[in-house]
Amino acid sequence: MDADAAELRTEPSTQPSSELLAEPPTVVIGAGPVGLAAAAHLVERGEDVVVLEAGAAAGAAVREWGHVRLFSPWSELTDPAAEKLLAPTGWVRPDGSAYPTGADWVRAYLQPLADALGARVRYGSRVTGVSRSGRDRVVDADRERQPFTVHVESAGGAEQRLLARAVIDASGTWSLPAPLGADGLPALGERAAADRVSYRVPDLDDPATRARYAGKRIAVVGSGASAFTALSSFAELAGQERGTHTVWVLRRGIGGSTFGGGEADELPARGALGLRAKAAVDSGHVEAATAFRTVAVEREGDRLVLVAEDGRRLDPVDEVVVLTGLRPDLSFLAELRLALDERLQAPLALAPLIDPNQHSCGTVSPHGVRELSHPEQGFHLAGMKSYGRAPTFLALTGYEQVRSIAASIAGDQEAAERVELTLPETGVCGGAGLYGEEGAGGGCCAAPATLQIGFGVPSTAGGGC
Repeated sequence: MDADAAELRTEPSTQPSSELLAEPPTVVIGAGPVGLAAAAHLVERGEDVVVLEAGAAAGAAVREWGHVRLFSPWSELTDPAAEKLLAPTGWVRPDGSAYPTGADWVRAYLQPLADALGARVRYGSRVTGVSRSGRDRVVDADRERQPFTVHVESAGGAEQRLLARAVIDASGTWSLPAPLGADGLPALGERAAADRVSYRVPDLDDPATRARYAGKRIAVVGSGASAFTALSSFAELAGQERGTHTVWVLRRGIGGSTFGGGEADELPARGALGLRAKAAVDSGHVEAATAFRTVAVEREGDRLVLVAEDGRRLDPVDEVVVLTGLRPDLSFLAELRLALDERLQAPLALAPLIDPNQHSCGTVSPHGVRELSHPEQGFHLAGMKSYGRAPTFLALTGYEQVRSIAASIAGDQEAAERVELTLPETGVCGGAGLYGEEGAGGGCCAAPATLQIGFGVPSTAGGGC
């Protein structure tokens, strides 16, 4: 089906009955790496597909962190079906051993892939709701025989309804960063301090951003790859701009796994990232505040003071960079019947495979359409959004997910069930849910210890991971 035919199904109440009888396309939400891969797999199987992207171009979220270098090489960042679609365009596969930035990923792969998909990709199309045609969440009668109805708002504010045979939500989690507050809610005063709080890894090559942080005292909150990236960047800035210093705020203690897998990580660039963060601490450019769970942000003149639940107060800082994870936006899916884990907000069957409360180290088990299905048949979460609040998602995971989902939509259940995926060892212990309590995740880390870090200030590593 071409794009014009797809348009005929956007306003079902005004279309001829012959068009209403035709099967609508599969709608993919999001023109990021996984959404575009999903479209490529569907096209390969002869399926009609429409990709709805809220941004003005492909990989809109990736563009926002385009200055950050990925820790996966090119060989793990392109999808096989996408490569087949790109081949006739003269596309040249990048060197598989190189590590691109987000901007490189967009320029050399994501935008060319979207261009190859052509009119199937619709930009400036924000999905505001998904439901069953004529059926809200409550109604059972004839539910599964009804197509999905996808409500879309254009960049200019115009509204549209699009019918869909199936829906793959690959919209990611970029739009909802987790707050500073350790209880999952914004800390008291966090919103009022919005002018001094950022939730992204800063681009210090940008003159305005560099000026914001140069010579300042900065608090970085978080313990994952984004925090490592920020710590190493600020340490480099400190070596160039006098007065720049970073306080690393961790909700846990520091243990053997705090900096990731290091040389044991099967993704060498990811291991190196943790080692660079450790070097930043060891150099004295970064000091650590451990087991610090923020509940409030207070103003002290032009500076901010972070307050922990146990009453501790950090010395005033000029800026706060919050890198505590991302969350899925489920608001536009409220009329669908989804089976989500109550903690991770990931599909029920997938959650045990990725739950940081249970899996402190190791690989993700192979999974596909079976683990990504919901009571609402024909609807699937894919990509980073399928992980909910869980960390350590890899592009390879998403590509395998949509290969399996596309096979199922096309009626090839044998291929859909044949899930084969080998992921590199994460080399990372723990996750957002772990504070090192006895018995959590099998106890992957060493016993608490007093460590000399930063400027030699003693800090108690409060219990492991």
